[in-house]
Amino acid sequence: MNTATLAKTVTLNEGFLARRNWFDWLFAALVVAGGLFAFTRYGSFMDVYEKAILLGCIPAAIWMGWFWRPLRVLMLVVTGFSLLAIASYQQDGAGSLARADTVFWLKYFLSSQSAILWMSMLFFMSTTFYWIGMLSKSQNEPMSLIGSRMAWVAVTMALIGTMVRWYESYLLGPDIGHIPVSNLYEVFVLFCWMTTAFYLYFEDQYQTRSLGAFVMLVVSAAVGFLLWYTVVREAHEIQPLVPALKSWWMKLHVPANFIGYGTFALSAMVAFAYLIKQMASETRWYKLAPLFILGIVLCFEPIVFRRGALESGASYWFVYFGISALVVGGILALRGRIAAKLPSFEVMDDLMYKSIAVGFAFFTIATVLGALWAAEAWGGYWSWDPKETWALIVWLNYAAWLHMRLMKGLRGTISAWWALVGLAVTTFAFLGVNMFLSGLHSYGTL
Repeated sequence: MNTATLAKTVTLNEGFLARRNWFDWLFAALVVAGGLFAFTRYGSFMDVYEKAILLGCIPAAIWMGWFWRPLRVLMLVVTGFSLLAIASYQQDGAGSLARADTVFWLKYFLSSQSAILWMSMLFFMSTTFYWIGMLSKSQNEPMSLIGSRMAWVAVTMALIGTMVRWYESYLLGPDIGHIPVSNLYEVFVLFCWMTTAFYLYFEDQYQTRSLGAFVMLVVSAAVGFLLWYTVVREAHEIQPLVPALKSWWMKLHVPANFIGYGTFALSAMVAFAYLIKQMASETRWYKLAPLFILGIVLCFEPIVFRRGALESGASYWFVYFGISALVVGGILALRGRIAAKLPSFEVMDDLMYKSIAVGFAFFTIATVLGALWAAEAWGGYWSWDPKETWALIVWLNYAAWLHMRLMKGLRGTISAWWALVGLAVTTFAFLGVNMFLSGLHSYGTL
């Protein structure tokens, strides 16, 4: 065995812990120290389940930072700026929300509303730069690199806004404070950063940025809805929890659900890119029309189900609809140039599969947790409430997709169309049910 082969064998057999560098161990020490400090300082305010969640988050955070190293920097930066915001609120030892309008860093950057507005702008800019990179003739795509960096900063601002909003809710009163995943405003922020974070992971793994142009479209569509909902409903105002949501189950059920929603959306946008590449040389309009119509519906779906949504912001939504039509139409018109920049069909097919597999696993966990929560809150595991029924439809849809892929070898056009239509079903389960159908889960209205 020569030296090169021996070195390669040693590298392959090297243990997981042996591959850790000094920054990995420093990161782990900081996570443990922060977790134990939080447990010591605030443990008396937690019940046994919340203590278990906190202690479980310590090894989970370390593992995630070691599994994908960019997360180490993300978590440390978010922690640092969140603590700076909290310190700014507590300048004289007593926290006050009024400081959000008087302290420079809070007013323009670090209050929850400021951070989330920065998040929104950066997601729009990221989408723009990804598309400039997609349509440019440059092979190294410097504009796409800028789009990727902006997406990272947007995720950072979203997480800072979420953490600071959590603290701000407690400034309103100990009985009002809650994790910010309780209403449409908060979960849309959650959806935006989770979808982007999963995309950035796959971007790193597959070493291609071209799919960012497609994935960031669904994120930008969500941001557009978020901004409208903020203006029309003043949704950024922190409200007390309704009684049914005052449970530690919410801390587990909602994030697990939105890992599913985010990865399902990611898979659908990759499927859209797959179909665009496949139709690069297609000239028959009736072959392109279904993709055009479905693309617009997916962008416009938040309000197509209810006339009242249009009446409460007609001009905004007509502009939104016009932009959606132009974007989808432009993509189809330029499909030849776009297809040349997209990765191979095999890469996109694999990415669709992995996204749906991850989403299905977490959506299954979320559904089980939801049943346990329902048993505690309403006395039964399942009641065929509209939200539960549509969650089952979503679960069956992706279970069938995975079954057909693993057992029957489903690939290509059919799997891409299935994933794309699946997003329409998932969006209705996410938005449509609690907006437009009455039931135990009707916490939000348009």
